[in-house]
Amino acid sequence: METTHLSSKGQVIIPQSIRKAHKWQPGLEFNVIDTEQGVLLTPRLPFKSTSIKEVLGCVNYTGAKKSLKEMEEGIAKGAKEKK
Repeated sequence: METTHLSSKGQVIIPQSIRKAHKWQPGLEFNVIDTEQGVLLTPRLPFKSTSIKEVLGCVNYTGAKKSLKEMEEGIAKGAKEKK
């Protein structure tokens, strides 16, 4: 078991062996979860979780081909509608 300490600024150093084992790099953000046993750190995902259906939404499209300009216009319209 590795040990570390809490600094006067509230910082904790995660031992190098743990960082290497998990391939954690500087700048990685963590979720901090308070549990009965202590504090649990979990790496934050860079993107929100999605389902395969959300990711593959247009794979089965069988309509007419769209130009890049038409696709960009559709994206812009959708972005305005979500505001």
